Amino acid sequence: MRKVEVTAPSFPEVPTEEPLLGTAGKTWEVLCGDEGHWRAGFYSPALTGARECGELELHSCPELFLLVRGRMTLLVLRDGELREIPLEEGKPVLVTAPHSGYCPDGPHTGTALVVERDTFETEYRSPEEWGGGGI
Repeated sequence: MRKVEVTAPSFPEVPTEEPLLGTAGKTWEVLCGDEGHWRAGFYSPALTGARECGELELHSCPELFLLVRGRMTLLVLRDGELREIPLEEGKPVLVTAPHSGYCPDGPHTGTALVVERDTFETEYRSPEEWGGGGI
């Protein structure tokens, strides 16, 4: 297990009223935020299947995922069971359980907008360490 603490401000300074462009091929990129409140970024995993998700993360705050392009599936541990949740464009998913994600069509072929707090802690463990079964 490992823990990471994110402290405010946890996002770059960016110009307002201009498009914020993400970087292709990055798994996680924080785009912007509001200090002490929220930050938003693009999530585009390199993993391509549930069996590759050797680590699940749990934040001390909820995360909102909204698919913006391609295909992406979240792997979520709920009540000791690993569940695969395919994201659908225009249908946000609020996540509060240990989770990871993958792009079934290949590395970085799907992208989700993620909104989370500006300050939080994240705990990382394998699915087995979280008490989950296998996929």
